[in-house]
Amino acid sequence: MAGRLIYLIGPSGSGKDSLLDAARARLAERGCRIVRRVITRSAEAAGEAAQGVSPEQFAAMDAEGAFALSWQANGLSYGIPREIDDWLAAGEDVLVNGSRGHLAQTRLRYPTLLVVLLSVDQAVLRQRLLARGRESIADIDERLARNARFSDSLIAAPDVFLLDNSGALALTVERLLGCLDGHPACA
Repeated sequence: MAGRLIYLIGPSGSGKDSLLDAARARLAERGCRIVRRVITRSAEAAGEAAQGVSPEQFAAMDAEGAFALSWQANGLSYGIPREIDDWLAAGEDVLVNGSRGHLAQTRLRYPTLLVVLLSVDQAVLRQRLLARGRESIADIDERLARNARFSDSLIAAPDVFLLDNSGALALTVERLLGCLDGHPACA
């Protein structure tokens, strides 16, 4: 039996990396791999366990077929290594930190994927983005507006599991694990 692709999406600042870090050991116990993305910025700036590469390196990797999925967002390129296909074929679950903007293309390639939308209250999101210190106020305002556009359409989708991360991270981890273990809220 093939594994399942779990496609975690949400706005920048929603806590995807924090959630993955907090849930990593428990996901591993369940045989779920967390994929290390390739991003065209340094690993130190990425804020996640990503492989940082130059735009030229990324383009070469993409041309060589190194990625199962790749997309551009916010001036950066992102890639998911093609080895996920081997893991899925071997029956392993694979969790990907994905892109809301690339969801339609991902669904075409992986029609049975489980989409988990990490949401956060807009006021909390604004504070997190400000505390991060990576973007200007104008950039943050644009991210918040983009988030509102994406969230409205995704929340209405029946096959998207909405996971609120406005509160305690431990609660979000439990809800994610419940979803993956077949909890009715995820059905």
